[in-house]
Amino acid sequence: MIQRKFGKISDGREATLYIFKNANGLELAVTDYGATLVWIKAPSRDGEFADVTAGYDDVSGYETGRAYFGATVGRYANRIGNAEFSLNGAKYTLSPNNGPNHLHGDFNKKWWKAGEFAAASPSQIRFHLQSLEADEGYPGNVAVQMTYALNDRNEISMAFEATTNKDTVINLTNHSYFNLAGRGDILDHEVTLFASRFVPVNATQIPTGEIRSVENTPFDFRKRTRVGDRIDSDYEQIKIGPGYDHTCVLDDGDSSKPKLAARAMDPKSGRVLEVLTTEPGIHLYTGNHLDGSEHGRGKTYNFRNFMCLEAQHFADSPNQPSFPSTVLRKGEKFQSQTIYRFSSE
Repeated sequence: MIQRKFGKISDGREATLYIFKNANGLELAVTDYGATLVWIKAPSRDGEFADVTAGYDDVSGYETGRAYFGATVGRYANRIGNAEFSLNGAKYTLSPNNGPNHLHGDFNKKWWKAGEFAAASPSQIRFHLQSLEADEGYPGNVAVQMTYALNDRNEISMAFEATTNKDTVINLTNHSYFNLAGRGDILDHEVTLFASRFVPVNATQIPTGEIRSVENTPFDFRKRTRVGDRIDSDYEQIKIGPGYDHTCVLDDGDSSKPKLAARAMDPKSGRVLEVLTTEPGIHLYTGNHLDGSEHGRGKTYNFRNFMCLEAQHFADSPNQPSFPSTVLRKGEKFQSQTIYRFSSE
């Protein structure tokens, strides 16, 4: 592990960058600002390494950026409708930051404390965060742990834990953007999702409450499908995106151990990303709101240059009783794990 300075935010506080490399040369970099995944450098079929993620040159970009590149997002990944929900008979009003809705929260703009490195696990780092009562309007003091670990099977594990002193809601994920070619757009990426259903949304991208079959829709990725094949179809849900910005319901649902949820492959480089998770959903986002205003690492982040495969519970679950619950009770522990596994073909 290499540890180095990663620049300062506007108040003068300095971030640290932690860089890990496995026996195969795969490289992972993370920082304590936002418990953010900064880059992944992965090999092609020919052994050529490239940065396959979106990010900034230093921590100042993460302070001002709006795209959640690589961030640990919470308290609630995805949207909560009208920035409000009720729990135990009490109504809670959140900070609206996405039209009338609340999106992701502000964990990506917080300092996380880096824990000790275990001598037996030199390619592992654990970050800690205390989110206090009424943070963005949420109930309860929540203690969060997020652990990154890199192994020689080219797997990056992200383990999330949280406890609370008062019933609350929580939905945590990593928000990395991927382009397995390292440049260009992601329309030629071939994706498989182990999901027979998806979650339709309304005009402000809040779930309607329906869980719809992917059969005969552009959301059918049960067989390997080129991302660009149906991304501009006339299907009403695609027009809302515009493109893919929807949660796909994994056939295996919640699980105690990570199961294969998604696979993406770039035919030019042969790089493959598999996502394994304990979560019930994969949110497919095709960079529809990247507009060239974000820059970093010699790249300009344009429309559909990158895609996300976010493992999470469903948007607006606190207001959707038929969805898997995101309530964390006092005395219970939230636990979730997602793995990014890289290979080539």
